[in-house]
Amino acid sequence: MATDFDAPRNDGVIDNLDELKARSTTKSASAIDVDEFEAAEGLELPGADLSGEELAIRVLPALDDEFVCAACFLVYHRSQLADGSSIPRICRDCDHT
Repeated sequence: MATDFDAPRNDGVIDNLDELKARSTTKSASAIDVDEFEAAEGLELPGADLSGEELAIRVLPALDDEFVCAACFLVYHRSQLADGSSIPRICRDCDHT
């Protein structure tokens, strides 16, 4: 089958203004409306006064086979201790940087 590449094509192009308006209203009706105030209700701005807030997190002490990296302050298993690192203890990730 031969294709005439010079012939005008209509590849989803909307020529009619009424059809364009009809498509835009159907697409916007399916979108979920989000109230901006509800979305921002749980956000805290930097510098906000949090003196009356309490944390409800249980902190566990480090186990015998764990250490705190002196560079990134994360708790690691002793298998992640950098080679040759005694004190201060450095993890393998921070040792390469």
